[in-house]
Amino acid sequence: MFENLVEKLKANPRKIVYTEGPDARILESAARLKKDGFLTPILVGNVDEVKAAAAKGGFDIDGLEIIDPAAYEGMDEMVETMVALRKGKMSPEECRDALQKGNYFGTMLVKMGKADALLGGATYSTADTVRPALQLVKTRPGANLVSSCFILVRGEEMLAMGDCAINIDYQDKLDKEGNVVLSAADQLAEVALETAKTAKVFGMDPKVAMLSYSTKGSGKGANVDLVRNATAIAKAKAPDLALDGEMQFDAAVSPVVGQLKFPGSPVAGYANTFIFPEIQSGNIGYKIAQRLGGFAAYGPILQGLNAPINDLSRGCDAEEVYQMSIITAALA
Repeated sequence: MFENLVEKLKANPRKIVYTEGPDARILESAARLKKDGFLTPILVGNVDEVKAAAAKGGFDIDGLEIIDPAAYEGMDEMVETMVALRKGKMSPEECRDALQKGNYFGTMLVKMGKADALLGGATYSTADTVRPALQLVKTRPGANLVSSCFILVRGEEMLAMGDCAINIDYQDKLDKEGNVVLSAADQLAEVALETAKTAKVFGMDPKVAMLSYSTKGSGKGANVDLVRNATAIAKAKAPDLALDGEMQFDAAVSPVVGQLKFPGSPVAGYANTFIFPEIQSGNIGYKIAQRLGGFAAYGPILQGLNAPINDLSRGCDAEEVYQMSIITAALA
């Protein structure tokens, strides 16, 4: 998987900004990327502090761009741009204060075209990485929400699972008069289609299973209705995509069970892309695959944004930073 992504980056060089420049894990990854030469890191932080941390860890970052928000020559322009993006929700003084923080500053570097992608979260929470992205980079045209997926790899086997990290559940979105402007089923369908797109980036031929505790009407209830309706919406929007549901996990992965419970389905028994009905089952599911199934899990990979911005686990190591750097930049 990574060989293919690296070849893509060699053919299309990218710049990736790290919001936590002085962090040792970030510096180790940046030094490695500098040596490899297929991706250009930008480090956000006080220059002396970043260089001191690199020297302490023995990481060669000579020649890499280090940008200190406190000394950034383009700050006035950046503040002006951010004020316009926030549309009266933040004053110039509030924007300037926010831009002293690596998460907001790094996001604006992406928004203003100084970097192609961003990776944060080594010390920031997921919310502190996602919030600036939603406020400044925003969702791309046609996208109604940000979601996530994990890519799981075991040998030659590759799976995609979404959404396991962002959307707690799916509720109808209403306007001020109480009219539904975006249904819960529309949102889940969008997650399915976005996850299928991400799977394709990694060289997969997605076969998408819309997971439930019911297979083809065997169970009843609002949760089943949600998945069934989302399946119908996704099929209508992407009729050429191999996608089916609602189905239980055993029907999704076992050809015998799948064709018994869901005869004729092009997905049942052969799924490699799994869409969970809410975050709780999704998070549990990918971690079961990781811890008991022996899959390496890469993510969360954020979907629906105007630019590639991804979140690290605060418990990550330098290898995970390096791998997520490649994944994030390859999405640009």
